[in-house]
Amino acid sequence: MDWDLLPLAVVLSSFLPGIAIMFLREEQSGIRTGLNLAGAVAKLVLVGFMLQGVGAGVVYEWRLQVLPGLELSLVGDALALLFVTLSAVLWLVTTVYAIGYLEGSPNRTRFFSFFSLCVTATTGIALAGDLFTFVFFFEALTWATYPLVVHRGTPEAIRAGRLYLIYTLGAGAALVLGAVWFQVETGTVAFAQGGAVLPAEAAAAPVRYLALFLLLLAGVGVKAAFFPVHGWLPIAMVAPAPVSALLHAVAVVKAGAFGVVRLIHSLFGVEVATEVGGAGVVAALAAFTILYGSIQALRQDDLKRLLAFSTVSQLSYIALGVALIAPLAQVGGLVHLIHQGILKITLFFCAGLLAETLGVKKVSAMAGIARRMPFTMLAFVVAALGMMGIPPTPGFISKWYLGVGAIEAGAGWVVPVLLASSLLNAAYFLPVIRTAYLDEPHESWVEDPRRAVNPGAPRARGLGARRLGRLEAHPFLLLPTLAVALLALATGLLAGSPWSPLGWAELIVARGIQ
Repeated sequence: MDWDLLPLAVVLSSFLPGIAIMFLREEQSGIRTGLNLAGAVAKLVLVGFMLQGVGAGVVYEWRLQVLPGLELSLVGDALALLFVTLSAVLWLVTTVYAIGYLEGSPNRTRFFSFFSLCVTATTGIALAGDLFTFVFFFEALTWATYPLVVHRGTPEAIRAGRLYLIYTLGAGAALVLGAVWFQVETGTVAFAQGGAVLPAEAAAAPVRYLALFLLLLAGVGVKAAFFPVHGWLPIAMVAPAPVSALLHAVAVVKAGAFGVVRLIHSLFGVEVATEVGGAGVVAALAAFTILYGSIQALRQDDLKRLLAFSTVSQLSYIALGVALIAPLAQVGGLVHLIHQGILKITLFFCAGLLAETLGVKKVSAMAGIARRMPFTMLAFVVAALGMMGIPPTPGFISKWYLGVGAIEAGAGWVVPVLLASSLLNAAYFLPVIRTAYLDEPHESWVEDPRRAVNPGAPRARGLGARRLGRLEAHPFLLLPTLAVALLALATGLLAGSPWSPLGWAELIVARGIQ
């Protein structure tokens, strides 16, 4: 077997099911579910093989020439596997969650087809070996995600989809122009360890190279939800919970954050990015976005909008870390790519359970809800504590490495930003937890979730009829939620393992980010 085909096989493991599902009838739910789960499991197995090889120092490369001097290039190295592993693991649990969440709803065939294609594009972004391949999959991700954002077909969903396209297509145009300009300036679009820009060339024309850097940053910054181009993200929360989880933890925003990593380390190199001022721009922009997103989250009553602004803040930890010239800070930024994904998908799964089971979508309506859905709220608490950075959660590990690395890099101003962010995180998460556990339930609570939608529905009997009794979600929804909450705990408690996200991030930095 040609092991260099592994990157292509990983991409095809979600692409082929996505295409096959597109031709299924709506009532063929068994085949659709089988294809979804088979693709997700196959991707996870293939990624497992690649992890073993890359851990031993192997780099998998697959290339296809498209035009003279232009090729699709998939490279499985340590950095790529960090992102690919996250997407593979979370795609599996999100698939199970989505099957339960969308049971009985219309247009599931369309949803799951584009769901798989969205993960395909994300995988291609992670494995891209050059800027051309990155741009190809980056644009594919925009079009694969749009049908998911507008899935409900409501006026709000259509408006959110339109705004999403305005933002992301504008960013895509900037990225394409930047890629062409980069090719003209450097003669290559290949990702390289230490960057493809020669320091002497950048030193001779720093303003021109800074302009090029900023153009490419504009291209990836929209999906990374940097201020002020983050506006599409909170509005996109009208999408179903599995889509929100996908946007925030696996696909779109992570693709943007990963693009910032590639821009600084694989295209310009940290030295050149710092010399021309690009890294400083990223660090300042990230620090401001961290505080801005947290402050905006404080103002939200809608739970998903609160989590969306939390994402705006938390994503910038990644950019802040990789923009600093310090190995520990870079480890902190890279590992937060994983930690934020696991924590945020847990929170969005919980928000989906509250909305689906009890019709609760606002923080003010969550009074006493932990008495009815104790396991859901326990998972929420685990992830919220992680976002605050409470030891020994993974969020604490990210912030510790970022803080120590910032001091190492001579950027001590980052530490107050991290402390302020943690306090703000506590300020918007602790009231949610207090409301859920300590407040008395509202009299408006319904006895049965069916009656939240249809007050004339028959009254529930048994467990669901007791207004303060437990009413947890279907196992297809609850089990994936508990699984990712346990995974979040494990990544914090077992951080010392060489195969933990932290151990892998340290491996990437030790080898040199390529």
